[in-house]
Amino acid sequence: MRAVTHVLATSTLVVAALHAAAGAQTTGARPLPPIAATPVPAVTTLASRLDLERYKATVKGLTQFGDRRQGTERNRKAVDWIEAQLRSYGCTTDRIKYVYDPPPPRTAQQPTTREVPAIPRAVGGGRPRGVRTPTSVNTDPQKQPNEALRALNAEPAVNGPREEVYCTKVGTRYPNEMYIVAAHMDGHGWGEAANDDGSGTALVMELARIFSMPDVRTDRTIRFALWNNEETGLGGAGAYVEQRRARQGKEDPPGSGKYPEPIWLGMIQHDMMMFDHGMPRPDGTIPPEQRPEADVNIEFQMTAKQVSGAQALAWYLHAANEKYATDYPAQVGPHMTNTDSTPFMDDVPAISVRENERGVQVGSGWDPQWHQPTDLFATYSDKDFRLGLNAAQTTLGAVGELAGAQIVP
Repeated sequence: MRAVTHVLATSTLVVAALHAAAGAQTTGARPLPPIAATPVPAVTTLASRLDLERYKATVKGLTQFGDRRQGTERNRKAVDWIEAQLRSYGCTTDRIKYVYDPPPPRTAQQPTTREVPAIPRAVGGGRPRGVRTPTSVNTDPQKQPNEALRALNAEPAVNGPREEVYCTKVGTRYPNEMYIVAAHMDGHGWGEAANDDGSGTALVMELARIFSMPDVRTDRTIRFALWNNEETGLGGAGAYVEQRRARQGKEDPPGSGKYPEPIWLGMIQHDMMMFDHGMPRPDGTIPPEQRPEADVNIEFQMTAKQVSGAQALAWYLHAANEKYATDYPAQVGPHMTNTDSTPFMDDVPAISVRENERGVQVGSGWDPQWHQPTDLFATYSDKDFRLGLNAAQTTLGAVGELAGAQIVP
């Protein structure tokens, strides 16, 4: 484990900002724990339960459903499979149900006639520099050479009802306060969506497995959410916010000590966790190996109403990476954009964890598999998968400390 460096010098400011963010959301919220100067033994034990082969196996399990495009049978089967896995860990599941039925594209002669719920849009992402390669969503099935996978992905999306699953680890001391750990399970592009976002989905599922072990208790509640409809505009995360925002902290039934929607203390999104091979070379190709300076990107959004709390949460994860991650360091940036933490960012400190900065690096072609037929399990090496595992160690370490994780006999 790497020693904690300069991050701890800012711990007082970070904790103060987190306390302020919690107080802004609700009266009577419990103070959040400070950043520990050294690894917490119980959290170290939990981090040691993360295993590269298990992480890879979970990603592989998700790829059996192809690209898991929303509005298809393969997407619905993937949701069922995810829920079955979460239940097998002992994590109590539930679902969000909503309808995805966007209006047809508007033309200049055809003004819109329907109101669509507005999702806050994060802006920014830095100015692209250096070599850039084109990025797009592959819509040509013939670019997928594997006939079986091409057939699996052939069913088109149909508008209509949607479902997404989450599971909950209920806190024993403060069940009315909660951290949300999330990823999106849908993809597209005629591949297997192994990285976008099988890598993030597997990370969240692995954390759900570990925190749900019978010898693990947490003071605060943790919810593990797998959103749908991310690729069509963050629809699943947006539906969760719209349906659950007003229910925060309400005991139901009264006197039961049960809180179907605890107060949101923080939201941590994971989207594309594995591929950090660097910028395109002058000829537009990407280096075949994970770069030695690869890192876990942690981003907040400067335009969010909860920016101070989000920045503090980002640095909390950075400190956790120093204590619990085994291989790759972390980097904090202010350009969170186009990710499922965006619908949350004005209500709760919300951050995004990923392989690269979304706006400038991924958008400049640093990941040639993004939305392409090559986003396959077989594309990635153990060095790639290990970057995803280090992101899991980072989030587990931070959430373990924040939620007050303990190992009990």
